[in-house]
Amino acid sequence: MKVVYMGTPDFAVPALERLYEAGYEIPYVVTQPDAVRNRGRKISFSPVKEKALELGLPLLQPERVRKNSEFREALQEAAPDVIVVAAYGQILPESILKLPPLGCVNIHGSLLPRHRGASPIQAAIAAGDEETGVTIMYMEKGLDTGDMLTKASTPVDGKTAGMLHDELAVLGADLLMETLPLLGEISGEKQDDELSTYAPMITKEDGHMDFSTAPEVLERKIRAYDPWPGTFAFAGEKMYKIWQAEVPGIACDRAPGTVTELGRDYIDVACEGGILRITEIQAPGRKRVPVREFLKGNTIEIGTVLG
Repeated sequence: MKVVYMGTPDFAVPALERLYEAGYEIPYVVTQPDAVRNRGRKISFSPVKEKALELGLPLLQPERVRKNSEFREALQEAAPDVIVVAAYGQILPESILKLPPLGCVNIHGSLLPRHRGASPIQAAIAAGDEETGVTIMYMEKGLDTGDMLTKASTPVDGKTAGMLHDELAVLGADLLMETLPLLGEISGEKQDDELSTYAPMITKEDGHMDFSTAPEVLERKIRAYDPWPGTFAFAGEKMYKIWQAEVPGIACDRAPGTVTELGRDYIDVACEGGILRITEIQAPGRKRVPVREFLKGNTIEIGTVLG
């Protein structure tokens, strides 16, 4: 089977590795153009490009795939049986979706139809889902609306988005290997649109903590936004990042955001109807540390209001 692979971030690397190791013919790996990062204006390759170069695979990096006749002609000449997509970063036009005889399939990081969109891993944690997973689906014009082929699930437990990201990337690669030999033999299952939810793209500002929210919701948000963008709150003009917290189940009627107690290794903050117990924090210009280390050299006092 001849496979064109399209992906960009770390999430897409394990599936590319598995395709290569399994001996699939990969005429092209398609990834986003190189980025210019940092003050030094250094060129940065995507994780998928780095892996493709390591494996000696041919690369395509179109600025855009829509109305790009040169790119489409390259794919036509490659004549793939299937195109596999994992977090590529551009929407494919219908002309490309219809090109391979076995279709275009996507590795999506949720149990569809729940959490369609750009941030399914974070959305599953923030929503309090007990489990999440990956879905291999046929691609169509709609956003993550195509027929579902196979699924694999895993418990969310107390995992951060970073933990789930790494787990689902491998789970998706394994599931892809199980699914590819079945293409053309199994039919997809239509999604129930009434059960769908949408996970929009996350911005840095989304990490701002609102303590007028229940502590259970905030604890999930902290895990959902670790490692990026991180959650944060201000004490005056100082911004503190909050990396780990617990919900001790203590009732509280203080104003939201008020620091109510400083323990040896925790900071209790009033929220809507309860307490959020912060156990790992990051001061401006410093590294993230356990609260017991933070309290040795920083001054947050009882009565301080975070917001």
